[in-house]
Amino acid sequence: MTQSPYDILFEPVQIGPVTTRNRFYQVPHCTGMGHRYPQAEARLRGIKAEGGWGVVSTQETEIHPSSDLTPYNEGRLWDDTDIPALRLMTEAVHAHQSLAAIQLVHNGLHAPNRYSRLSPLAPSAAAVDGNDPVQARAMDKTDIRQFRKWHVAAARRARTAGFDIIYIYAGHDMTLLQHFLLQRHNHRGDEYGGSFDNRMRLFREVLADTKEAVGDTCAIAVRLAVDELLGAEGIQHDGEARDIISALAEEPDLWDVNLSDWSNDSQSSRFAREGFQEPYTEFVKSVTSKPVVGVGRYTSPDTMLAAIKKGKLDLIGAARPSIADPFLPNKIQQGRLEDIRECIGCNICVSGDNACVPMRCTQNPTIGEEWRRDWHPEKVTHDPGRERFLIVGGGPAGLEAACLLVKAGHEIVIADVRDTWGGRVSLESTLPGLSEWARVRDWRLWQLQQVQNAELYLGSALTAQDILDYDVAHVVLATGADWRSDGVGRTHRRPLDFLADRAVLTPDDVMDGALDASADSGPIVIYDDDRFYMGSVLAERAVQSGRPVTLVTPSPVVAPWSEHTLEQARIQTRLIKLGVNIVPLHLLCGCDDETITVSCVYSDRRRDIECACLVSVTARSPNDGLWNQLQQQQDQWDAAGIKSITPVGDCVSPGLIASAVYAGHEYARSMIAVGPVSPLREDNR
Repeated sequence: MTQSPYDILFEPVQIGPVTTRNRFYQVPHCTGMGHRYPQAEARLRGIKAEGGWGVVSTQETEIHPSSDLTPYNEGRLWDDTDIPALRLMTEAVHAHQSLAAIQLVHNGLHAPNRYSRLSPLAPSAAAVDGNDPVQARAMDKTDIRQFRKWHVAAARRARTAGFDIIYIYAGHDMTLLQHFLLQRHNHRGDEYGGSFDNRMRLFREVLADTKEAVGDTCAIAVRLAVDELLGAEGIQHDGEARDIISALAEEPDLWDVNLSDWSNDSQSSRFAREGFQEPYTEFVKSVTSKPVVGVGRYTSPDTMLAAIKKGKLDLIGAARPSIADPFLPNKIQQGRLEDIRECIGCNICVSGDNACVPMRCTQNPTIGEEWRRDWHPEKVTHDPGRERFLIVGGGPAGLEAACLLVKAGHEIVIADVRDTWGGRVSLESTLPGLSEWARVRDWRLWQLQQVQNAELYLGSALTAQDILDYDVAHVVLATGADWRSDGVGRTHRRPLDFLADRAVLTPDDVMDGALDASADSGPIVIYDDDRFYMGSVLAERAVQSGRPVTLVTPSPVVAPWSEHTLEQARIQTRLIKLGVNIVPLHLLCGCDDETITVSCVYSDRRRDIECACLVSVTARSPNDGLWNQLQQQQDQWDAAGIKSITPVGDCVSPGLIASAVYAGHEYARSMIAVGPVSPLREDNR
């Protein structure tokens, strides 16, 4: 058999009493499913095992009602009744010879216990995380003994459920064990507080308890945050993190190391490159002989290989790359590197858990739909009824529909009015920090370029009559949307008449180079009522012009929806560092050629801001003109041999790029399905 440079990635690794078949390790990550959607959770994890991940983990799993994270859909092992749901997951993983891991957790002061109504627990009395008007009580010795018993009971239940690896979790600043380790949370004066050894005491005890209870058959893993990026206020990789791992070096069977909190651990591609955690985690292998797994949004096989060969890691940990392509390991092993659907680091997957709903992914529209809609990321039924499809629009929706249709054996013609493929993806990927988003276009375009049943045409503006004359059975309209310039958005629901009297740029104008072409050197004002990434990215782009930049928003912070993608604090910090003048909680209420007038959302108090160039980031209008014309000519469809015309994506409902990809995929699935398929439900059991 021909050797591959990546063979080392497929070596087995012993982890205590169990052995993983390769070095690909899907670390614990949330799915937005958890205890509420166990069938969907199990199917998602099982497909990752099918795709070659040697270890597949759950998300954090609550061990007791005093660690209640409602309304978030995490795992639960409160009692024996939770075992069957988790067994579904282990059976799905074991069916493909992979190991199943579970991350047990008590969330301490991170859990407000909205459902259980129990008092939150913490090393010392403190307000809980977030905005709940609740405080955690300081644990006494009885509480500590009880916590140790809860953890052992949960570990035993996990073994009964079939898990091979059981976690001791002290990371992300949201676990009780980490709270005991941290001086900013632990102010105790007894043997569980104060000195380093005292703050380590409970961690040592729980680790020993768990090993004694299940360590004969299950591997015991420790997940530890080795740096919080807080300086002396938090754990540092060259300080107490090294001390912790040195003190316990050979005690667990596996070290899973990362950054804390979650926003540091899962930084988006806008703020961090592949392998960004290595400078913080690479020391771990020098102080332990036990296997080490780490993450860093690894998408390149060469980067993975380097991490192993240079002795930085023993196992390649992944959450987001395993979501974007559950079959990443198999594709590397089969030499299909170009086939890997690389994560773009947009963190739309993360937003699902933060919004308490099943996750989605920009690159992989099947994620979260494996059980509910029986969608497989790699398999599609080959449709024996080969037909021709005309797809108008080569953006994310059109390209995704085309890829799935050709995979099912249909013939497609895809045409775009522009001279480049990708639609909004190509435009947005030119903006600061978003270059990796071009992978959405590149992966799909490469797929279409490898087949004989796809014809691709650029610079092709099609009219309704062109489509009627084309002699094709099915037409897909993926014509996208354009940004509005009239101020209509979430706050202003009607056009602002005063904007008609002055030039207003839209994001489309800026992405087409309007700021570069402008000879004006006066101040730029961005009015952002979109509330996600676009306004802030355009502000960065505007700063590059060397002109003063002000960002006005009706929201209390810049880009509030980016809280869901863990980016908000970094976005606002970056704009402040770049010198952008941020004016929150203000509406656009007037303008002339040199100024705009804004008003306070609460008091209506007004102020003028100097403005030579106004960029409006509010809402988008669907490009549905072609669809409307074809609807008016529906009586001609039969004579033209047209069986269906369907608009998809932004030209129906402008939204996330992930939504456009999903819409294209859903359309193609509906066309190749045998009979109607209704999504399954777990919420009506």
